[in-house]
Amino acid sequence: MYPLKAVENALVTIKFLQERGEVRVADVADHLAVARSTAHRVLAMLVFHDFAIQDARRIYRPGPALRSIRETEVSRPDLVTAAHPHLRELGRLIAETVHLMVLQGNGVRFVDGVEGPQALHVGSRIGMLLPAHATSGGKALLAELPEEELRALYPRGVSTEASAIGDLAALRRELDGVRRRGYAVNSEESERGVRAVGVCVRDGAGRAVAAAAIAVPSVRWPKRRLTELAVPLIASAARISAALAG
Repeated sequence: MYPLKAVENALVTIKFLQERGEVRVADVADHLAVARSTAHRVLAMLVFHDFAIQDARRIYRPGPALRSIRETEVSRPDLVTAAHPHLRELGRLIAETVHLMVLQGNGVRFVDGVEGPQALHVGSRIGMLLPAHATSGGKALLAELPEEELRALYPRGVSTEASAIGDLAALRRELDGVRRRGYAVNSEESERGVRAVGVCVRDGAGRAVAAAAIAVPSVRWPKRRLTELAVPLIASAARISAALAG
C-alpha cells in the first residue's frame, strides 16, 4: 500500500501547490497530515521532476512542468478559435505573416498563424518548436516568469546556437527590456533574414497563456521600423485576450 499512498501524497501536493501558488514544508505536512520529513520527501520528488521549484527562502512554487500544464489548460482548439479571427484581421491590416505560440519548457510551439499575402513573406511556422529566447513571442512569455522559474528552465545555461543571447545574465537584460517596452523583438535570431515583434496574450485571470507575433522580412523592415508593428500587435493581442476572457 505504501507506493499507492506515496502517489496519492504527490498528487494531493501538486493540486495544493497549484491552488496556493507557494507552500512551505510545514504547509504540506499539515495538509497531508504527515510528518515534516515525509512532506519534505514529497516536495523533493516534485522538484526533481520539475513539478516544483524551491527558492532561497525554502518556499516551493509551481515548476516548469506544472506551468506548462496550467497554460495548456486553455485548450489549443479554444485558444486558436478565439485568436484566429484576430490574427487574420491583423495579417490583412499589415500584409505580413502573424503567428500564435505557447511556451513549452524553454521553447515555443507555434500553434496557429496566417501567412502574409506579398510575394516575399515569412512562411508559416505552425507546428514548429523553436528556442524561446530566440523568438519574439518566446521572449514575451519568458519575461512573465518569476526568476526561480526562469532559472529552472535553463539549468545548463542558455544555448548560443540560435541566438546572440549567450548566458542567463544577457537573457535577464533582454527580458528587462521586454518588460519596459511592453513587447519583445527578434532581430534575425531564430532565422537569418527574419525579424519579428511579439506580445503576450492573457486569459481572464491576466495570466500570459500565449503570445502573438508579427514576422517580417528583414529587407523590408529594418530594425528601427519594428516599433511601427508594436501598436497594431498590442491592440490585436488585447482583442484576443478579451475573447479568451469571454
